[in-house]
Amino acid sequence: MTALDFSVLSVGPEPFAVTPNLVARVRIAETTGALVHALALRCQIRVEPRRRRYSETEEAGLLDLFGPRERWGSTLATFPWLHTTAMVPGFSGECVTELVMPCTYDFEVTASKYLHALDAETGGAVPLDFLFSGTVFTKGANGFGVEQVPWDREAQFAMPVDVWRDVVRSNFPSTGWLRLDHDTIAALMRYKAARGLLGADQAVAELLAHAGEVST
Repeated sequence: MTALDFSVLSVGPEPFAVTPNLVARVRIAETTGALVHALALRCQIRVEPRRRRYSETEEAGLLDLFGPRERWGSTLATFPWLHTTAMVPGFSGECVTELVMPCTYDFEVTASKYLHALDAETGGAVPLDFLFSGTVFTKGANGFGVEQVPWDREAQFAMPVDVWRDVVRSNFPSTGWLRLDHDTIAALMRYKAARGLLGADQAVAELLAHAGEVST
């Protein structure tokens, strides 16, 4: 039987990626001395919001997710961010592998709302929990043996907020994505055209100004 321990060494942007990706470098240690022929690794990455403090600016941005601060005792719960996989070549002792973490700026996604709300000036870190599972291929009595990675294998990592912001800025400079209903889009385009505005962004800014909201 194998025994695998996992630790996350770093999380950073994937260089030269076509889409916005982060890469987690993960150390895998086999502690019994067994030879691992291959490892089909799966990982769920979760955000643990209770593991950091929040400024007043961040509190306003998190209102949609967790409600007012006085309710955070019951609403500030761990939530999943993404799933990722990797095929790890054979090794003995330990190895370092990479997990690609696709990022989205879609504000329908809970993690995007949370990450966007974190104050760039305050900085700090995003508290992450990596939950590992998968299939281990080893040498068995009749050729290959197959084992499962226990579900209790996990590792925590504090990812600097700027890491996520930098990868989003490089792929979506000064822009973001917001999904709207078709009827809402049509009404917004009519509003824009009737007032001779140059784009939807200008139309939304004008509507926010009428509502007493100032875009920042």
